[in-house]
Amino acid sequence: MLFGKSNKEQQNNISDKNQYYRLEGNRLFLLKELKTGQCDDLIKFIKQKLYSLQLKQLSLDMSSLEDIDSAGVITIFYISDMLAARNIEVEFKGASKSVCKKIELFRPVKKSKKDPPPDNSFLESVGEKLYLFFTSYLYEFLLLASNVSYYSIRDLFNRKSRRKGEFVNQSVLIGVNAVWIVILMSYIIGLVVALHSAGQLRDFGADIFIVDISVIGIMRQMGPLITAILVAGRSSSAIAAEIATMKVTTELDALKTMGLDPVRFVVVPKIYASLFTMPFLVLLANAFGIAGGATAAYSYLDIPPEIFASRMSEIVQNKDLLTGLVKSQVYAGIIVITGAFYGFRVERGAEGVGRVTTFAVVVSISLVILADSMLGLLFY
Repeated sequence: MLFGKSNKEQQNNISDKNQYYRLEGNRLFLLKELKTGQCDDLIKFIKQKLYSLQLKQLSLDMSSLEDIDSAGVITIFYISDMLAARNIEVEFKGASKSVCKKIELFRPVKKSKKDPPPDNSFLESVGEKLYLFFTSYLYEFLLLASNVSYYSIRDLFNRKSRRKGEFVNQSVLIGVNAVWIVILMSYIIGLVVALHSAGQLRDFGADIFIVDISVIGIMRQMGPLITAILVAGRSSSAIAAEIATMKVTTELDALKTMGLDPVRFVVVPKIYASLFTMPFLVLLANAFGIAGGATAAYSYLDIPPEIFASRMSEIVQNKDLLTGLVKSQVYAGIIVITGAFYGFRVERGAEGVGRVTTFAVVVSISLVILADSMLGLLFY
């Protein structure tokens, strides 16, 4: 390297290296070889000699060049770009076949600069997002739902295809472990709803209707909805995280290699467990939500439990109970399929697992509320 030396020392060193290059007018002759040892001196020579000359074109004559390595190839292209920035055109001439082969082999790849795409209008952006939603998200979601439904019905009659003990394991994870949170939240919500209603009813002398509000509201609406939201928060996130982790760690690919369908092997047992346990959770939510309403009625309106139970037996219909059970089945399917859908769509490792888990919870709760609204219109 010649940096740090005086101009005289640099010129002496450059003149010593002239057996490798020679400048005649607008022609630069490369002699003998151009390898790593000569590259630095050639670049210095170009900067010192050619920058001071008013040239429009430079011919790089390689007819006497016998050998060149990768560093030499990079150097001649670097010189070409450097002179092009000063509006000096560089022309390569006279290279032998062996030199040409090495130049083509070590030629640096230039990235083509593409013009940025034009900004879409508002309507185009909305249309593109709607198209993506229908062709990607909605289509794949319905496809997964159909596959899960098909294998769920088929495997009911084919015990050999089921994993032994997986149904019980998933029932514990999805249903049994959610019992205490469902009981606690249902009781608190039933208590709060009854307390807020009691003040208004007492002003009109309609204390006894606190039973109607508590029982019908809990059994038809709040019980199934509370249960579904709690289970979605617990289980949909867990299902998405489990499947996403299996995909990131290539466990799903291993299942496919062994001839096992991941939907059938992973998702179907969760569907069975969710469909089986959700009705029991809804019944518990109904019971403890009504218990919370009875507590509020007794403490705030002095309605004893006997009168509360008597009034409840008069207003409760079979339709109220069946509606909650039907809703529980719909919610169970939504929770599992949504969690599985986002789990299968994971990308970019651990970061992607966290992202799809969040999406699974938000979307599953949103779909549960949307389904509750539709079922409410259907049944009432």
